[in-house]
Amino acid sequence: MDTNETINKADQVIAKTYKRFPVLMTKGKEATLWDSEGRSYTDFVAGIAVCNLGHAHPGIARALSDQAKKLLHVSNLYYTSPQTELASLLVEKSFADRVFFCNSGAEANEAAIKLARKYFNDKKEENRYTIITMEKSFHGRTMATLSATGQDKIKAGFDPGLEGFEFIPFNNIDALQKKIDPSTCAVLIEPIQGEGGVRCPDPGYFKKVRKICDKTGALLIFDEIQTGMGRTGKLFAYENFGIEPDIMTLAKALANGLPIGAMLAREEIAEAFGPGTHASTFGGTPIVTAASLEVLKTIHKEKIVDHALNMGKYFIKQLNYLKEKHACVEDVRGIGLLLGMKINADGDLIVKKCMEKGFLINSIQGNILRFIPPLIIKKEEIDALISCLDSIL
Repeated sequence: MDTNETINKADQVIAKTYKRFPVLMTKGKEATLWDSEGRSYTDFVAGIAVCNLGHAHPGIARALSDQAKKLLHVSNLYYTSPQTELASLLVEKSFADRVFFCNSGAEANEAAIKLARKYFNDKKEENRYTIITMEKSFHGRTMATLSATGQDKIKAGFDPGLEGFEFIPFNNIDALQKKIDPSTCAVLIEPIQGEGGVRCPDPGYFKKVRKICDKTGALLIFDEIQTGMGRTGKLFAYENFGIEPDIMTLAKALANGLPIGAMLAREEIAEAFGPGTHASTFGGTPIVTAASLEVLKTIHKEKIVDHALNMGKYFIKQLNYLKEKHACVEDVRGIGLLLGMKINADGDLIVKKCMEKGFLINSIQGNILRFIPPLIIKKEEIDALISCLDSIL
């Protein structure tokens, strides 16, 4: 099928849950994608913060090929080496003692929600099940994670949601102090609200959140599905704030494009998940954990996190140059290579014009341009996008 035939056929047979651009992507390399017509695009979306090592990474391709020749799946009734090695590395690099593997960010957050409630149930505190989450948050599209999400547009049409979730403004410590009570089992929060508009915390905010959780006994859950794996210039975003959560969720960039999620927790809390309490048929299969293991090793070996930090500082400086030059730019924000630029114009129109000029960017909340490129992005690729935005603005 040619391009138009493929697009038309897709529109006939695939569920209409996505508003797609009329292009057929066929291949990629590093931070560049090509469509079926041979046009190239510099990618500042990275599969929505997934392809941190870029496209067609040779090390990941080798890891997949080698593992595919040995073992794809045997279920979690048996031990496998790639899963064990990956869990060990995640524990070594983080605050956590235990890892539960699943297939997506939503599943990781589901596991975190269940674990927090099970932990207090095991402590004979059955009435302690409420979870405080943030307005404008995004935690997934299953019924539990949808119920935990603080955006009405995401929830529209799916009422009634699950009970036990309460919402407060992000970055408002007074609101947290007023809302938390003996029924609160956990505070679920994104270190940076990605889908909510690249909203960052004030200095000291998370230290105060940690202190309140410690005082009340509530668990602190960090949703690092978008911020984890080097996106903020640290391997995990919590490292930027001088605190540690009790539970953390990962997905997106964990295997650079293969479906995997992970929930990490401290030993005392993880003990609440005994045999039969939670499971995932495809969680941590040999093929995806082999790829993820290669991702983590490459990030360390090639100093990807340091590069992301340096490119992020350069990128935000260039975006601030646009802010100074163009009155329509209201704000520039973000950490590392999770950056946003608020404009008083139609963000979708800017995205379309950038695509016409060979650059893929993302618009959220209607008027916020989000930049989440592969962490291997080069300075000259950033410069080219800035020049493009400059001409469009």
